[in-house]
Amino acid sequence: MTKKTLLSGVKPTGRLHLGNYFGAMKQFVDLQNSGTYESYVFLANYHALNSMQEKEAMEKSSFDLICAYLAIGLNPKKTVLFKQSAFPELAELSWIFSSQTTMPYLMRAHAFKDAEAKSKEISVGTFTYPLLMAADILMYNADVVPVGKDQKQHVEMAREIGQKFNRTYNVSIFKEPQELIVEEVETVPGIDGQKMSKSYNNVIPLFGTDEEISKAVMSIVTDSKSPADPKNPEEVVIYQIYKLVATQEEKEQMRSFLEKGGMGYGDAKKELLRKVLEYFKPMREKYEYFQKHPKKVEAILVKGAKQARKKVEPMMKEVRKAAGL
Repeated sequence: MTKKTLLSGVKPTGRLHLGNYFGAMKQFVDLQNSGTYESYVFLANYHALNSMQEKEAMEKSSFDLICAYLAIGLNPKKTVLFKQSAFPELAELSWIFSSQTTMPYLMRAHAFKDAEAKSKEISVGTFTYPLLMAADILMYNADVVPVGKDQKQHVEMAREIGQKFNRTYNVSIFKEPQELIVEEVETVPGIDGQKMSKSYNNVIPLFGTDEEISKAVMSIVTDSKSPADPKNPEEVVIYQIYKLVATQEEKEQMRSFLEKGGMGYGDAKKELLRKVLEYFKPMREKYEYFQKHPKKVEAILVKGAKQARKKVEPMMKEVRKAAGL
């Protein structure tokens, strides 16, 4: 039985944190290991150009991100891993889509609306973002695209853009990709209680030093209750993060201590720090290994691009023929 094609892209912007890992990265590994899909994950460096236009920063962020995904468990034998920029055909397909897409349609996109609401000077790249996203999804003939609920629109627009091409040229080249939303993923709170995000400066770094991770954990905001006071675990940020990295027995034990009283926030933070360092230790060691072996990382990307090209070339041949190019 032929496996469905799963595709996802990740932007190389900023340092990774626990929210990135539990909110998206871990799901890529779980889906890869499920054996259900033929997985393709690309580094979205074309997309990153909208916010990153410094050569050294782009190169470092791109390399760091690939090292990170290899470190957390993406296996090149199970997942095709490559750079978006390995395929200039993406720009070609985006242009073809742009010739059929109206400006009012693109103005519906969340990214454009958000930029407009912030009164930013909006780049053409931000405005046409959905076209490149559609090209990403459709060029590799993806069946499913794992996304968060807030990104569902990207897949919807890709589906609509592909179907419009099919109708315009009376062909059936593009599939109707479906969003794959992992419902059970919870929002990871930051050290201030808001959603963990670089923009809020409230993160626990995924591949930081012991000192950086310790400083972040010990900075978690708490209320003024004493160790003896009963506490609601669901309102304690320390516990909300702890339950992501602890065993079932450890979670139940901390919950009991908090509910009955007897555990202060200082002790809870120390326990959380211990578990975070323990949980991510193997990944951090792998990350350091790949950081020291850039040629191995590059070889993985080159091999991945060769595998992905097997999808790209026949797809683009059909598109050009359909459009009379």
